Amino acid sequence: MHGGVPLVQSHRLPPARWFCFFNSGLLTVKIFSGTANQPLARAICASIGLELGKCTIKPFPDGETFVKIEENVRGEDVFVVQPTSPPTNHNLMELFIMIDALRRASAARITAVLPFYGYARQDRKDQPRVPITAKLIANLLVASGVNRILTMDLHAQQIQGFFDIPVDHLYAAPVMYEYLKKKKLRDLVVVSPDVGGLKMAHAYAQTLEAGLAIVAKRRKSASEVESMAVIGEIRGKNVLLVDDLTETAGTLTEAAGLLKKKGARQILACVSHAILNDIGIERLRKSVIDELITTDTVLRPAIDGANISTLSVAGLLGEAIKRIHNNSSVNSLFEFKGGRTS
Repeated sequence: MHGGVPLVQSHRLPPARWFCFFNSGLLTVKIFSGTANQPLARAICASIGLELGKCTIKPFPDGETFVKIEENVRGEDVFVVQPTSPPTNHNLMELFIMIDALRRASAARITAVLPFYGYARQDRKDQPRVPITAKLIANLLVASGVNRILTMDLHAQQIQGFFDIPVDHLYAAPVMYEYLKKKKLRDLVVVSPDVGGLKMAHAYAQTLEAGLAIVAKRRKSASEVESMAVIGEIRGKNVLLVDDLTETAGTLTEAAGLLKKKGARQILACVSHAILNDIGIERLRKSVIDELITTDTVLRPAIDGANISTLSVAGLLGEAIKRIHNNSSVNSLFEFKGGRTS
């Protein structure tokens, strides 16, 4: 529904698109994708019966990016799927250029779909003379011409307040819940690997009817952590570590090693965004983590020597796109109330 007018699909019109009737005429939904995660973009389109919009993205010989939108978008509701994962700066610039091209092509509304929001960990001044880069990225997105943001599992929820445009913040947790419930794990304890993730861990524990524990840690550097102690009873229990993202896997593997020493049985880790650089991959291979459960918000190559299960959030994002287009409520997609508080 849009303003009381039903959404219709006509066989006389081009296939695999939605149409809504407004006083001014016909508004079409179109989804385009940058190069950061095209498989996810195609899966989103497939989940809601759309075709991926046609555009050309290629580098110039000097490394600059060329973008051309290959179909008409005048007066249409456009969604651009582009996680700003590594190479972060390249993917961000590509997104800005796509948005500018769509704006100059007279798209009626442009929504940036950011399954992963890069620079989210730089959300505050934690020392003198440093930037708040997450806020800078928000400013640049708005300046490029974005009208709305759709994102998932922000590292810091306050980033929503960095924007003066609507932000729809989804959680991957409902997809994780379905997978975990099928495993029927007994004697389960949900563990937060640090204080910042305690709210998320508590939400998982409530939903899975599990116990709750926390690993107190001290970070040595951006890539090294030293786990200190476990608060909670985990001896003889199956353990589920939960976090919003991992890159070097230091937090997860150190916490898992400590939990194993304290008597944990099976150790699983549930992470929304598994960026995983070379250091992280090697740490996972050597770790005591039995399974890493993550999503397809970022594109990763196949990794040998580590048990990684990748769940798709395409259906969740697709449903959100439908509701945003129809001006319908997306509250039911926000059922997971957990999240990082720091």
